[in-house]
Amino acid sequence: MTKVGRSITRGLACALMAGAGALALPGLSLAQGFVPPDFFSAAIDPDGAAGVEADALTFNSQTGVIEASGNVILTFEGYTVQGSTLTFDRRSGQVRMTGRTRLIDPSGNVAESDGFAIEGDMRQAVLNALTITSYDGARITADSVDYDTALQTILNDAGYAPCGECIDEEGRRIGWSVQAAKITYNAEDGSVVLEQPSLALLGIPVAWLPYLWLPGTDEDALRNVRMPRLDYSDQMGLKLAVPVSVYSSRWTDVILTPTLVSRQGFLMDAEWIQRFDAGSFQIRASGLYQFDPAAFAGEVGDRDWRGAIQTSGEFTPIETWKVGWSYSVFTDAAYLDDYRVSNDKSTVNQVYATHLTDDTYIDARVQEFNLLGNVTEAQQRQQGRNLPVVRFSHVLDLEEDWGRLTFDGKLLHVNREADAVSIVNGVPYVFGHQGNKTHATLQAGWETQWIAPGGLVFSPYAGGRADFSYYDGTSPLLPEETSLIAATPIAAIDVRYPLMASNGADVHIIEPIVQLAYRGSDNSLVGITNDDAQSLVFDDTNLFSYDRFSGYDRQDIGLRANVGGRYQANFANGRYLEIIAGQSFLLAGANAYTEADPVRTGIGSGLEDAASYGVLGAYGSIAPGIDLAGKLQVNTSEWEMSRVMAGARFAQDGYSASLDYRFVGAEPVRGVLQDQHEVAGQLTLPVSDYWKISGNAAWDLGANTWLQVGGGVLYDDGYLAIGAGAVRTGPTHRSPDDTRFTATFQLKTPAGLNAGYEGNVLGAGF
Repeated sequence: MTKVGRSITRGLACALMAGAGALALPGLSLAQGFVPPDFFSAAIDPDGAAGVEADALTFNSQTGVIEASGNVILTFEGYTVQGSTLTFDRRSGQVRMTGRTRLIDPSGNVAESDGFAIEGDMRQAVLNALTITSYDGARITADSVDYDTALQTILNDAGYAPCGECIDEEGRRIGWSVQAAKITYNAEDGSVVLEQPSLALLGIPVAWLPYLWLPGTDEDALRNVRMPRLDYSDQMGLKLAVPVSVYSSRWTDVILTPTLVSRQGFLMDAEWIQRFDAGSFQIRASGLYQFDPAAFAGEVGDRDWRGAIQTSGEFTPIETWKVGWSYSVFTDAAYLDDYRVSNDKSTVNQVYATHLTDDTYIDARVQEFNLLGNVTEAQQRQQGRNLPVVRFSHVLDLEEDWGRLTFDGKLLHVNREADAVSIVNGVPYVFGHQGNKTHATLQAGWETQWIAPGGLVFSPYAGGRADFSYYDGTSPLLPEETSLIAATPIAAIDVRYPLMASNGADVHIIEPIVQLAYRGSDNSLVGITNDDAQSLVFDDTNLFSYDRFSGYDRQDIGLRANVGGRYQANFANGRYLEIIAGQSFLLAGANAYTEADPVRTGIGSGLEDAASYGVLGAYGSIAPGIDLAGKLQVNTSEWEMSRVMAGARFAQDGYSASLDYRFVGAEPVRGVLQDQHEVAGQLTLPVSDYWKISGNAAWDLGANTWLQVGGGVLYDDGYLAIGAGAVRTGPTHRSPDDTRFTATFQLKTPAGLNAGYEGNVLGAGF
């Protein structure tokens, strides 16, 4: 909760709790009802602790009335007062309970009345007992001369200013604030209603609303907050969305977002969020009738009615299990992107259950994948469905330093209605085959670590893997029904000899590393079709890995040696340097990285030869605020660079700069016919405490032409951000000859809420 939220809650609660204590004292005047003679005969302590509960707290700055309403319960020294509304009039000093009121004394006597008020000589007792806590922690009593100012500061002037007074150390106005004629705080969910609020930016009023609802500023509430949004595209025109919370409580939110779209008409978005002790779910529906469908001519959005329904939920039925779902259905795959309802590139319809403990992980899902964007039904048919996919992992630590047993497995059944085929410069890629494929795998192993005299570290591994795969042969690209049963023994050892040197301030570690890994199989494509191991780049991150494939449908095979080392240096002034370098060698058996794979995983990775490409990664900081990083892949047989990536970053005192260089050599076997050779830079300069200007540029060295250029200006004081920018792409960019203007407007709070807009304000293509 922000400082402001805390002050409102604490100030109102303290005021009403203290008032409640005074209510239970002699001097009460009952408007109606019979009171037994000994009703207030028990001894009481005016300084005793009081308590108050109510559904809502309201402060009206125009009338000076504080009101607690809805199931009001006051307790003090054994007395209990129950009623519907408690009011405290700041101007008259009167405290009154209204509505049907029930009073219970310490002896259990009960009296009922239509209301009562504190009168006469008890007025001063109320003032003395009534206290508030200002935003800076000071406690102020009702008869203090600055009581009115402090209460006004808490409940109005600083009521919704995340930056407090919003004046910096040099006396300048910063941030944003909201003032209101009337504030209502809901004690059940921490939400606040403001009547006639006005929004001020940098102390200047810029907007007025008749009504505004704000959620509590805890993490859950911030996650569900909805703010007005302004957007633009050529096809939809100007879009203005204004969310309205029609119902909100601790458990439920119902949000309607009427949206005007200048070229297409009226879009309605409705969302229902329901929370429970063990989880939550949400349902969102949106849609519109397009005034100008021809704006999407030639695309899937060329239709009259467009819309979508989305739902998701997650529950924790028991401590170690989570179950949930997500589902989206839409008139066309481009709707969510065309109208900025979602920026996602795909959706997953799924039902899942996940179990997690210190030593066991189980995850089971049924999944359907959908592309978003201008995607045809034929393209959607190429997406697979996992019916199901189940993963598990379990570790068992043995006693007396005997090491650890590990068990891992996966069951994958994929259904696809059409072949997913792509051709890149004449080279075909098959990312998925039509039909049904099932692959079950289980791997078990034992591993431990031994440290020999002198510091030599041995880490042996022994285990095995079993695979069962079946494909029904539906695809014309793979027309035969095929099954596979395979058992792969695995043995590996990692040997390291870390050497450390220190002068008391700097520490240097040199660590030679040698690995031997053996997989006793000649079949790398154990999944028959490759659905989950489609990416592989050989670099320093997987140099010392026993299996470099990203999924279970492929596996490394044969006997390999990975040789290299690591150097680390940590310096006294905070600088550091880390270098990892090495090479992999195939000593015996088939080479997994030359095996035919329709996805071409491993081809061109630098692992096809018996002696792989050499790889190096270097990372470091040479001075405060300056970071360097680089990756290198070298064809050692011809001493040619196949991949080079290098970058430098600087950030300090508002200044920032970066320079990046990227080279990826041509690989015709993968459809990459030309070298990718680029350099890019970025520079940000502060022109005052809160203002920055920035520029960026990129050059295509291979084509000898500019790739992209852009710039912008930004004001950001930590609470308010306003900016504008532009970017223009060159002829060799993925989106060539494209100009875009961008805008930024964000209201920020220390709790993490960044509400507003950041993105394009004009469409592309001019």
